[in-house]
Amino acid sequence: DEMGLGKTLQCITLMWTLLRQGPDCKPTIQKAVIVAPSSLVKNWYNEINKWLSGRVNALVIDSSSKDKIDKDLEGFMHTYSRKPVNPILIISYETFRLHSSVLHSGEVGLVLCDEGHRLKNSENQTYQALMGLNAKRRVLLSGTPIQNDLLEYYSLVQFVNQGILGTAQEFRRKFETPILRGQDAMATQEERQKGQVCLDELAAIVNRCLIRRTSALLSKYLPVKIEQVICIRLTDIQQKIYSKFLASDAVRRTVQGGGSSGKVSLSALSAITTLKKLCSHPDLVFEKMETGDDGFEGALSLLPDKYNPKKMLMPELSGKLAVLDCLLAVVKSTTQDKVVLVSNYTQTLDLFERLSKHRGYQYVRLDGSMTIKKRAKVVEKFNDPMSSDFIFMLSSKAGGCGLNLIGANRLVMFDPDWNPANDDQAMARVWRDGQRKGCYIYRFLCTGTIEEKIFQRQAHKKALSSCVVDNEEDVARHFSLADLRDLFKLETDTLSDTHNKFRCTRCVNRIQVKPPPEGSDCTSDLSFWNHCADKRGLVDLMLKQCWDVGISFVFHHRSHEQKAVP
Repeated sequence: DEMGLGKTLQCITLMWTLLRQGPDCKPTIQKAVIVAPSSLVKNWYNEINKWLSGRVNALVIDSSSKDKIDKDLEGFMHTYSRKPVNPILIISYETFRLHSSVLHSGEVGLVLCDEGHRLKNSENQTYQALMGLNAKRRVLLSGTPIQNDLLEYYSLVQFVNQGILGTAQEFRRKFETPILRGQDAMATQEERQKGQVCLDELAAIVNRCLIRRTSALLSKYLPVKIEQVICIRLTDIQQKIYSKFLASDAVRRTVQGGGSSGKVSLSALSAITTLKKLCSHPDLVFEKMETGDDGFEGALSLLPDKYNPKKMLMPELSGKLAVLDCLLAVVKSTTQDKVVLVSNYTQTLDLFERLSKHRGYQYVRLDGSMTIKKRAKVVEKFNDPMSSDFIFMLSSKAGGCGLNLIGANRLVMFDPDWNPANDDQAMARVWRDGQRKGCYIYRFLCTGTIEEKIFQRQAHKKALSSCVVDNEEDVARHFSLADLRDLFKLETDTLSDTHNKFRCTRCVNRIQVKPPPEGSDCTSDLSFWNHCADKRGLVDLMLKQCWDVGISFVFHHRSHEQKAVP
């Protein structure tokens, strides 16, 4: 199911039912194990207490010494036919992997894996450790079906229903190869038909053990969400540094290919990361400029005299940070709203901190370095309407999954992720059950840069043969050298490279003359959204006031039409 549809409550109900009753007038299971990302362990404990208050005790394994954890797990696994005191164990994926030998020593009635897309790779140790658990009943929860390839899908189905799709080799031969061949742009009619037959057959098998529901079910119970993709011009300084880097020998060598293999080199991955950081703010590549790294020779002279990022912050050096600075100022001065800022890089979170201190905003920050106990406290405090915190800074890698941040109703995705599933996870933090205010999602992209090209790869997912990648290390698997050359181009004479690539027929002379099709919403393809080349078409008054700071184009749409309550 998609995010916010109550997977947690459904699973607690299932556990309670199995622990209390069964067809033979006795409990079906004695014990259940919940495996979740470390940031959600406490959340599961709280939810069980909330719904089953005192009727059942859960054993939470978080930060303790190895010996203490082993002792607790042994006590849970070996109850020697006595009724367990704590019939539910809640444990993180990492701790499960490290202590799997103890957990493999007995049987459990049910295992629940939250954010189950963690198990998409059947080769990794966590997957193997969970497969080794003696549990007949297995439930896997995920809000984001797998995007990257069919073998990942196979791994998930294999975990819950071993053997239903045969071996990996059989699956590849029978399903993956013909389906991908049928979806290729160059496929013959016969290959397309065969691919569709295989896809239908696969769906029929998988649907026996799969429930899939989307957030469309929620829309009538939630306030309207306005999603906005905002193209922001690079500043002159950013553009000069960006162009200088693209013209450097380092990038030229990268796009000419590392020898005959046609593989993407490590230097390409490093160059991609560098460009993404430069889009956020020149400060993030200041060290490279200081040392005169490849592509940054003489770049320091482009910055203001005696500029030192350790002593000062100049938001105006970055198009995106300048727009964010303006947006935060307008929201703070005219509303009671709170804001969540999300980035893939902790360096960017450092930038947000400096901006907040510079402007005197109260904030909290959650990244991978924060302990699980502290995370739960921080989230609880932020969601309290009486709390003075204005900004919640979130590392998408550390807090993208399962967090409930309904205290805020505005969320800024400062940089795009390769995998749209990660972006969707982060955006679902505020628009979810319990939210009372209208929500505004802002996705920032630098116009004509690598960020727009990453976003295009998200927007034009090629169904199952998608080129979506999880992280930079996966680029090598999905990118040809031609793709890479396109990534390392700066489109300067455009309001939005993404809009240009649509060859949009609804816009004439930069004015949208036809509205989005009836029945479309913010889950539709971007070509069916509202397209704005000036601020007149915007519905968000806050964003309207920021247009002149550097916005060049905005796509926007709503989640649903708000029904008038009589």
